[in-house]
Amino acid sequence: MPYQFLMKMLDKVKELIGEVQSFKATTKDEVESFRIKYLGSKGLLKDLFSEFKNVDAELRKDFGQALNNLKKSAESKVAELNDALESAVEEKGVYGDLTRPSEPIELGSRHPISLVRNQIIEVFNRIGFTVSEGPEIEDDWHNFTALNLPEYHPARDMQDTFFIEQDPDILLRTHTSSVQVRYMENNEPPIRTISPGRVFRNEDISARAHCIFHQVEGLYIDTDVSFADLKQTLLYFTKEMFGKSKIRLRPSYFPFTEPSAEVDIYWGLETETDYRITKGTGWLEIMGCGMVDPNVLKNANIDPTKYSGYAFGMGIERIAMLLYQIPDIRMFYENDKRFLEQFKSII
Repeated sequence: MPYQFLMKMLDKVKELIGEVQSFKATTKDEVESFRIKYLGSKGLLKDLFSEFKNVDAELRKDFGQALNNLKKSAESKVAELNDALESAVEEKGVYGDLTRPSEPIELGSRHPISLVRNQIIEVFNRIGFTVSEGPEIEDDWHNFTALNLPEYHPARDMQDTFFIEQDPDILLRTHTSSVQVRYMENNEPPIRTISPGRVFRNEDISARAHCIFHQVEGLYIDTDVSFADLKQTLLYFTKEMFGKSKIRLRPSYFPFTEPSAEVDIYWGLETETDYRITKGTGWLEIMGCGMVDPNVLKNANIDPTKYSGYAFGMGIERIAMLLYQIPDIRMFYENDKRFLEQFKSII
C-alpha cells in the first residue's frame, strides 16, 4: 500500500474515531444500528481490517494501532450508551410507578410501661378483677375529700400537686384512687376492679422520681373481706409477676385505708445489683395497701356496717425497672430508639 494512501486511511480512521466519540443515542435501536455499522460482520472495521494485509510491513504498526483505537472506542461507546439507557429505564420503572411498594416500614415495639401494665392486668384478670378508668383532670372531691384526705394534707398544697384552677379546685390527678371513688359511686358491691393510669405530682425529676408516672390501684369490696384476703391476693400477685413467694407487710399510714401497710418482697442477694437495689437487706418495697377506711365507703354511699374491702397500689415504672433492670426512670420518657428497640422481642 503506497505511503500517501496509508496516510489517507489513517486520517479516515481518526475521523471515524471522532464520529464514534461524539455519537449519541436515545433508543436501543439506535445503539444497535451504530454497533452494526462499526462492529458488525459487514461493518466498517471489518473492511478496514481487510486492508491490513496490503499495508507494508514497516507501516503496519501505526495502521494496526489506529484500527485498535477505533475498535475500542466503538466498543466503549456501545457499552456506555447501553448502560445509560438501561439505568434510565430502571429509574423510570422504580420512581415512575405509583403502584410500587413504599419504603419498608420499620416494626416498632410496645413500650416497657405498656408491657408491664398489660402483665399486671392479666395477672389480676385471672382472679376476677375488671379494669376501670377515669379522667386525668380531677376535682377536689374525687381526688382528695372522698378519699379521707384532710384539708391540711400536704397533697393539697400546690407545691405537691398540679392545680389547674381553684374555687373550685381542679387538678391533674395525683393517684388513680380517684377512679376507685367514681367506680364505687356508680357500682354496687361486690366490687373487684383495678385502675391503671397516668398520674401527676409536682416532684423534681431525677433517676428515681418523675413528675409523670403510672399507677395500678386495686379495690375489692364485699361482705366479710379481711386482711387475710388482702395478703393472699398480694402473695398471688408477687408469685405470678416476679416468681417470688416470700412477702412481708410493714405497718404504714394512708388516709384512705386503716390499717395500712407497705408490701415488701424478698428479692434475694444473688448479684451485685440485688445488693444495690435492696440496700443489702434482700427486701424490696413494691406497693402500699390496706383495708378501705369506713369513711371512704360512706363517701361513696356504701354501708360500712355491711361491707368491707381492701385496696392496694403500685407504680408501674417501679415494677418495670425491677423486671428489666432499668437504672433510670427518665429513660421511659426520652423516646430513645436505642432503649425502646430492646423490647421488640417481648410480647
